[in-house]
Parts: sequence; C-alpha cells; structure tokens
Amino acid sequence: MLNLSKYRVSDDSFIIDSLPVRLSVAARDRRRPFDLLNIFPALLRSLFYSLGLLVFPLILSSEVLAQERAKASAAVKNIRLWRAPDHTRLVFDLSAMVDYKIFTLEQPNRLVVDIKHADLAVALGQLKLANTPISTLRSAKFDEDSLRIVLELREKINPRSFVLPRNEQYGDRLVIDLYDQDKNAGQTAKAGKTVKDVVTGDKPRDVVIAIDAGHGGEDPGAIGPRRLHEKNVVMAISRAMQGMVDREPGFRAVMVRDGDYYIPLRKRADIARKHRADVLISIHADAFKKASASGASVFALSTRGATSEAASYLAMRENRADLIGGVGGVSLTDKDEMLASVLLDLSMTATLESSLGVGAEVLKSVGGIAHLHKKNVEQAGFMVLKSPDMPSILVETGFISNPKEADRLAQSAYQQKMAGAIFSGVKRYFLRRPPAGTLLAELRHSDGVIHIISRGDTLSDIASRYQVSVSDIRQHNRLTSTDIKIGQRIKIPVSS
Repeated sequence: MLNLSKYRVSDDSFIIDSLPVRLSVAARDRRRPFDLLNIFPALLRSLFYSLGLLVFPLILSSEVLAQERAKASAAVKNIRLWRAPDHTRLVFDLSAMVDYKIFTLEQPNRLVVDIKHADLAVALGQLKLANTPISTLRSAKFDEDSLRIVLELREKINPRSFVLPRNEQYGDRLVIDLYDQDKNAGQTAKAGKTVKDVVTGDKPRDVVIAIDAGHGGEDPGAIGPRRLHEKNVVMAISRAMQGMVDREPGFRAVMVRDGDYYIPLRKRADIARKHRADVLISIHADAFKKASASGASVFALSTRGATSEAASYLAMRENRADLIGGVGGVSLTDKDEMLASVLLDLSMTATLESSLGVGAEVLKSVGGIAHLHKKNVEQAGFMVLKSPDMPSILVETGFISNPKEADRLAQSAYQQKMAGAIFSGVKRYFLRRPPAGTLLAELRHSDGVIHIISRGDTLSDIASRYQVSVSDIRQHNRLTSTDIKIGQRIKIPVSS
C-alpha cells in the first residue's frame, strides 16, 4: 500500500508533479482511495510524462554537444613526407575528414594550409626536410578553432592538393604535392626532343628495359603477414634486376621509380617512353581475396576483358591505386580523328603481340623457379600497360597474401632468383628479335652474341642463360675445355 496522503486534494483526486490524477468510480465506491493497484496506471503515465520533460532536453543537448565536439575533434595525427624526382609529397593523416584551403605567399615564399575544426597532435620537428623545398614548418591556431600550418619554402613551387577517404590501410588523408618549377621546365624541354636530336652517329644502341617497381610512398600495395609491404619486396627485386641488366652487354636498365615515392600509373609509362624504352616490365606481388591463392603470373593488356576472375580482380586493385595521384595520357590531338584512330589501332595490335611474346618468355623462365598461378600469359585492363607504342607486361611474382609465398618473397636470395628469371626471359626474347639499330641486332647479323666472362660465370650457367648447349658454345668458339677466364669474350650461337 502506497501512502499518498501528502498528495491528496480530495477523496477521489490527487496532484502529482502538477498533474491531476482522478480515481476510478469503482475505487471510490470501495473506499480504497490510496490503493496502489487502483491508481497505478494513472500514476505511471504521470511519472513517465514528468521524467520525459526532464530527460528529453538532456538527450537533445547531449546530441548537440556531441555534434559540436565532433566538429572540433578532427586531429592531424601524423605527417609523412616523400621526395620524388620532380616533387615533394606531404600526407597529413587525419582522424576525420576536414575542410581545408591552401594558398601561397611571397617574400619570403610560403605555403599556408588552413584546416577547419582541427588540432595538431604530432610534432612538426620530426620531418626530415633535406633535399626538399621546405626549410621549416610551424603551426598555430587560426580563427579560433582552425589549425594553420605554414611551410617556409626555399624556392617557388606549384602546389596541388586533394583529400583521400579512409581505406583498409589508412584513415582519412590530406595530400599536398609541391612540384618543383625549374625541374618541371627542364623535364618538359627534355621530353620535347626527338630521336634524331638524341641519337647521333652510327654507334649501335643498347636495348632499354624500363623496370617499374609497383606502388611506393604512401601506397604500400598489398600487405602480407608480419606487415610485409609489397612496395618493399618489388623494389628489392627491381634493383636486383637492374644490376643484372646493366652488367649484360647490349642492355641498359631504367628504373621508373627509383625511391620510396608514388608515381601515377599513366605517368609510369610516360617515364619509360621518355627514356625510349624497348619494353616496360612492371613488377608486383599482389594479394587475393583467398589466402590460399598462390603462384606467379604474367599479364599483358586486354582490350576486351580479363581472361580470368583473378586477372580482373588484380587489375581492379592495381588501377585503384591511381586514386592516390593524377593520371597522364597519350596525346593524339595533332592527328585527324580517323587517322589517329587507325594509327592507334595498328600500333596497339603490334605492341600487344610483342607484349605477349615477351610475357611468354618471362613466364617460361619464372616457371623454372616458382609455381605458376596460370600456365599462359593472362590479359586484363591494367592501366600501367596501356601504352600504344611500347611492349609492356606486368609480372606478379607471387601472392603476398599467401603466408608461404610471403616468406619466400621476403628472402633476399629468392628476390635475386626472381629478378634473374624475369631478366632471363626478357633477354631471350630480344636476342631472338633484336630491335633495329641495337648492338644485339648487329651481333645477330654476325651470327652470334658476344658474352664477356665475369666473376662466377661457368659455361653451363652461360649455356642455360642463353638456352643453348655447352657443346654448341665450345664448338662455336673452338674451346678445347670448359676453362674460361674473367674478361674473356666468347660468342654465343643464337638459337632460332
């Protein structure tokens, strides 16, 4: 029984929290006006109403406070910096997406970055600014709740900025690229030269192999067990291959990416073309949805569709990386529309045939040291391969998402073997089909290739490298034994 006498106004009514409560007729007739069972429904209604008047404003105000707090809670958690040949990239790691603006000032040269509703949660002094146009960074609060970061510059730059939404590897980011003005001008002038301007005399040239280590900089590529980054694995393989190519007479390597920075996919082909490369080899070690996926693969461009689900998935992953930067393109604007279309189709057909030829040789060599995911050269719409005038292939050295393959890919000895296998296939293709005007073409006309013996060479290794027999080499050079000396020149019979 609940005592409500202090709330009683009359025999059949009460005042609770300023609200009248009246007893039912039955309750009044039974003369039990204070029986809780009789007044319980009305009492609950009044109590809930009273509590609602108190709680609802609190809920509403807490939501408003949360929204206001969220506005001001964006933090710059980290700042990362990369130096590329023609620009410096700053990446601000954010706790949430932000509104921002940038502008330049002169005398002295500065770049100002204003980030609304943000705080700085990292020390600016940790950045290594050597070999960049930035001399110092400083920060302060601006306009009450906005963060201002000022970059003191050693020279004028051309800035470009954009934001990137969070993904499976990173949170929200603000990216600022500082392009060097003088270097851009020099590269433009150099790119404008013609082959006639560069190639002088009758000296035969080397076959130029452009080696593209995938990803780089803030784009780690696929991430395997124990945080093994694809960009580091493929850079190690690419550098090993570069050394092998440069040691081989008649060949020269060009590194598309020569450090830990990102290059947009179309620009990678542009860099190779600027160096007049005879072939572009893009090296990767990707991941797949299933950790059980295994094996190395070689890809060429497809103009229609992917040859398998895996090819389509990998192409989608690689092409998505170009969200990190801008893209370039091949210009045919100086041609008649119909003529440009015909020229492009003819060029692409010839280039694709060569790409498939190089790819087949590389696949054969890689199959000698690794399990193959597919026994044929696959095709998909990889952006980096879309060059109409340069054979291009993409080599997936294995699946970094597979724990066993990731362990092998992390080993220096295996990286060397993979580099050797890729170059062996490329070299075999060009020995059989040397481009006109190259040393290889000249040597082929004399019915052989000259190999200069270096430390560690054996006749059996050389025979395996050139896909000929030891007896053919001995007979071709009239060797009475297998003994050879460093610096000795031997002629390799080229198999047809």
